[in-house]
This record gives sequence, structure tokens and C-alpha cells, in this order.
Amino acid sequence: MNCVSYSKDHLRILPSIGDSMKSWASDVQTCGVNANWIAELDQLLGPTSQYPTDLQDIVNTLRIGEMLTAEQGLILWKFTDINLIGHLAHLAKQARFGSNVYFNSNLHVNQTNICTLACKFCAFRRGKRARDAYALTIAEYLSRIEPYQNSIDEVHTVGGLHPEWDVEYYEELFSACKTRFPHIHIKSLSAVEVKHIAEMSGLSPRDLLIRLQQSGLDSLPGGGAEILDDDVRDIICFGKETSDEYIAIHRAAHSIGMPTNCTMLFGTIETVEQRINHLCKLRDLQSNYGGFQCFVPYPYLPDNSRLPEAQLASSSEILRMIAVSRLMLNNIPHIKAYRMNIGDRMSELALHFGADDFDGTVGHEEIMHEAGSQTYLSYSKRQLAKFIFDSNGMPVQRNSNYTNFRRFDDDDDYGNSIILPTLNSVVNL
Repeated sequence: MNCVSYSKDHLRILPSIGDSMKSWASDVQTCGVNANWIAELDQLLGPTSQYPTDLQDIVNTLRIGEMLTAEQGLILWKFTDINLIGHLAHLAKQARFGSNVYFNSNLHVNQTNICTLACKFCAFRRGKRARDAYALTIAEYLSRIEPYQNSIDEVHTVGGLHPEWDVEYYEELFSACKTRFPHIHIKSLSAVEVKHIAEMSGLSPRDLLIRLQQSGLDSLPGGGAEILDDDVRDIICFGKETSDEYIAIHRAAHSIGMPTNCTMLFGTIETVEQRINHLCKLRDLQSNYGGFQCFVPYPYLPDNSRLPEAQLASSSEILRMIAVSRLMLNNIPHIKAYRMNIGDRMSELALHFGADDFDGTVGHEEIMHEAGSQTYLSYSKRQLAKFIFDSNGMPVQRNSNYTNFRRFDDDDDYGNSIILPTLNSVVNL
């Protein structure tokens, strides 16, 4: 496949996905990362001379596996042909993963919507005296998981900054969850929750995470990054952790062997330059620690929030953000199409713009739906697989750490389970 094969018809950019991947799709690599992805990408890109002049330096940088500069990121963002940018991002994804598209069996449980902050973009937060405020007891939290216990292997839990909950509540919560459901991976707490609980408990974020890890916390979901620029944060989420604090909290997690995801909320008041700088900050930390598993970009949803000055992201902007993320973040392996935010159909398109992860079964979700998401909840694994098949991908069920895979060989059955060593080299200090 080379550059001249892409179509300029709107959102129609791809020939058959599998044709170029026959060289490496074998053995355990059929479900994991291709260790020779840089050489594979070099072949997939084809001759540099076939690309527009504005992109030739970028193509040459991509083919040798080096990171794009911030200036090159801006060129990608401003380049008029979104289909070509999507094509490049798809090749970068294809070189790593072939036609594989990952999903997991998970459940979202929000432990409380009571929050001491009042971020302008947030439709989820409630004051303690609000009629619909809630704070789950340990028993209530476990009861939310119980109906799904035989069909999930991950619970995703984030919530508000409860004014009374310190480390002891979360130690009890995670310990009770792990005792009752030992097979379920606990992915919980945004960076600002870590900061809040640490301050409530008189602990450093690192010491807090060590205690919570010992109680059963397995990973952080990466939420709360918004835009890593404090001028923006002072307007949209005043009082939240600073950009440096977000990075420091994830550095602390990575330093104790706790993997995390990382995120971006775009479409509020930020500039394109601030988005690109956000990506650069994430990959700089990744270069030192390697603990980010997946990047999750998602646009601001305006319902029930208080940010009338928001610019809002168009559909093409969402796809461009995913594509540019794939090309800029060459040291973060996975890019997620976050269905709970952008919807099923946009997520299918995102699989052709560099995303390789289709999120999970979810079961229940409040934060995005309070803000206006209409995405259907409680898909079965087979229904998710059909979305991926319809996008010309190969569905692969994964565990939370991308180390255990089960491939859908057809519409009716799974293939064999494949277990890999950890893909990211998390540093222990």
C-alpha cells in the first residue's frame, strides 16, 4: 500500500486492511504489538516522493520511528486533506497491530457525584445537599458489580471529590472489591481524586498510591488531564490539579509499577497549539517511565454544563485529533476511540484514523451521559465484535493491561487465549 492509493472521497480512505500485514501476522504477534513495527511502517508508507511536499519531512520522520516535533504536529493539524492525515495514522496503527482492534469486558461504577469543586465543563458534579447527590456505601458499590461479576474483568471507578472520604474509605472499598471479586481489575481514581485523597489523609500522592495498591488498586484511568495548560485550566476547572501535578501523579504511579492511561478533553477554549503541547508533555513522561498504556482523547460535551464560550469540536476535528495523536504519540502504543463520548458510529470511523481500541462493554456510565452522550450501554462482547467486523477489523478481547488476548475468529466463537509479557516497561523505584 502506498500514499497514492488513498481516496479523496469524504471519509473513504482505506483499501482492505489485511493485505499489507501478512508479513508479520503470526504466532503470538497476531494479538499483540508487532515488535518490528518501525520497519513495517517504512514498507507501508511507500516512496516519500509520492506525498505532498508539506508532508515529506513528516513521512521521513515516521519511517525511521523518531518522534515528530511540535511544529510537525501543527503541520498535520493544519493540512487541509484530513483523509491523507487519517491514512498516515491508519498505516501507523496497522504497522503495530495489523487489523486487530481491542476491547474489554468492563463496568463503570461511579462511587459518588458529590464534589467540592465546580468545574465549568462538568455536568456530573453535585453539591452535598443536592436532591440527586449520592455517595455509595461499600455494600452498595459491591452490589453494582455483583450482577456483572461473571461477565467482566475490569471495574472502572471515578467520581467526585467527596469532602469526607480519605484513604481509609478507599482502602476499605478496594480491599472489599478485590476480596469479593478477585478476578476483577480495579481501574480507579483520576489525578485530582488522588491529589484530594492524599491531602485529606496527610500523605504524598506516591505514598497514597502505595497504600491503595496494597489494598487492591491496579491502575489509574488517566482522567482529569483536560488540557495540560494552566491558563486553560484556570478557566474551565479552577481548583483542579495543575498540569505539573497531573504529570507528577502519573509519574508517581509509574514509579511504583502501577500502569495508567492518559487523556485529553478538547473542544473547550484551548488552541491547537495547546493541544499539541499537551501531547508533547505526555510523551515526554512516557519516554522516562513507559507507564502509559493508552491515550484517550475525547471532545467536550456541553449538556448541563456551564461553559458557553466553548468552541466545540466538529466530527472531522474529532477524527483529526485521533489521527494526530497516533502520529505524535509513537511511544504510547494504544489510542482509544472512546465510545461513551463520541458514539458508536464515530468510533467505527476512528478505527480508520489511527485508533486501535474500541473501549469496552461498559454496562453503566454516568459522567458522559449527564453531559449529553447518547451512546447505548450494555453491549455484549459479540455486539462489540460486530462493530469491529463491520469496520473491517479483527476483534480482540484484551485484559486491562494488554497482556492477555482472546481473538474473535468469527461471529460465533473465540479463538485461543494468548498471554503476553507486559508491553510497557514500567519502572520500579
